[in-house]
Amino acid sequence: MPNVQLPPKESNLFKRILKCYEQKQYKNGLKFCKMILSNPKFAEHGETLAMKGLTLNCLGKKEEAYEFVRKGLRNDVKSHVCWHVYGLLQRSDKKYDEAIKCYRNALKLDKDNLQILRDLSLLQIQMRDLEGYRETRYQLLQLRPTQRASWIGYAIAYHLLKDYDMALKLLEEFRQTQQVPPNKIDYEYSELILYQNQVMREADLFQESLEHIETYEKQICDKLLVEEIKGEMLLKLGRLKEASEVFKNLIDRNAENWCYYEGLEKALQLSTLEERLQIYEEISKQHPRAISPRRLPLNLAPGEKFRELMDKFLRVNFSKGCPPLFTTLKSLYYNTEKISIIQELVTDYETSLKTCDFFSPYENGEKEPPTTLLWVQYFLAQHFDKLGQYSLALDYINAAIASTPTLIELFYMKAKIYKHMGNLKEAAKWMAEAQSLDTADRFINSKCAKYMLRANMIKEAEEMCSKFTREGTSAMENLNEMQCMWFQTECISAYQRLGRYGDALKKCHEVER
Repeated sequence: MPNVQLPPKESNLFKRILKCYEQKQYKNGLKFCKMILSNPKFAEHGETLAMKGLTLNCLGKKEEAYEFVRKGLRNDVKSHVCWHVYGLLQRSDKKYDEAIKCYRNALKLDKDNLQILRDLSLLQIQMRDLEGYRETRYQLLQLRPTQRASWIGYAIAYHLLKDYDMALKLLEEFRQTQQVPPNKIDYEYSELILYQNQVMREADLFQESLEHIETYEKQICDKLLVEEIKGEMLLKLGRLKEASEVFKNLIDRNAENWCYYEGLEKALQLSTLEERLQIYEEISKQHPRAISPRRLPLNLAPGEKFRELMDKFLRVNFSKGCPPLFTTLKSLYYNTEKISIIQELVTDYETSLKTCDFFSPYENGEKEPPTTLLWVQYFLAQHFDKLGQYSLALDYINAAIASTPTLIELFYMKAKIYKHMGNLKEAAKWMAEAQSLDTADRFINSKCAKYMLRANMIKEAEEMCSKFTREGTSAMENLNEMQCMWFQTECISAYQRLGRYGDALKKCHEVER
């Protein structure tokens, strides 16, 4: 059926349908569709039928949507709007190849349509059709040569195709069109320069990258990244003395970034263990509050040296009370020798602290506070939990709870131990105990709900989440609206374990929608 030209009144209504779709006012959009289609002259108007289908799809009525869009396409097969809408429908179902075919058909009818070209380019990049993406971006550049996105998009196409020379030429040509005074800092211009530099580094143009970053340094907002790039490029160029100075400055700026220490080691060409440990000791003196210069040597040192360093590290952290201490050391647990040394040290601390309030019975001076023993027992619970020795882990965590029954971390850890043992009901019980100690903590609230779902306690989990959802609506509805994915997927698994397959499938459809 040939395209029917809408008169001014209906044409204005059609424009309002498009606007409603863009603004997600789908019910209003359907009203305007009805106003056009109720007129017998335009009851079969293809583009309106297609837009009605697209709007219905957004309301979750997929079957009706396909019916209306296909009917619209049959009625007006030469309309680029109908083909574009059909492509959008296919895209929403993740049928990307089919959607691309629809977009190409739409472009045969309106080859310079910007929106269709943009949608096509997005799907081409999704499907890794880089050659096609480059051609589409070239068309967009020809149509909108003054737009920043046109130039950047075309340059990205060459970058992804690893044609770095062409990408750099395009970026430089575009940069020269930007009227930014040398002393002014413009964020978007700064990001353009940094992107240029990234392409240079990927092309192994290390000297050019260094010169480029030094030339435009004053116009770049991210001063830290400038220094990091300088350090990396100086290393690549073998200018080690300059590189070492850059990395020392970076460590002064942030003494907790492990990458800076790695760069410094490479720049100083440290070959022996003694030299490496010496550097960390010097940095530790300069930054006494930093953890990394005391933690990193533990990765390097073996045997008795490890024992000496670990002893110092543990004592400081136990004395001041550092809850994430075990997390800091967990990466050492691949080495059985180091595990046994840690275990020996900490169990000795516990024995000694119980009897004389010192880390060792041979010490004298100021006694350790009672909290030191608490953190030692907390650490031992985590240690034995990691090793799978759950009864010992429970003994230590119970001892800690007996001395301090108001610390959330202890109940949280006890719940984790029961979870690892496979006793999910008991785990949920202790996580609820932890949650009751601080009802305003959203993290512990979410953890508690998750543990309840793992124990198939769906109703209790929903009640737990209702403390942080909007009043006036059910927690489940609000969580759906917020697209709280972890809750939905855990809920599905719980329904499946309970054999409630209908409820599980219903939840799956909610997630998919």
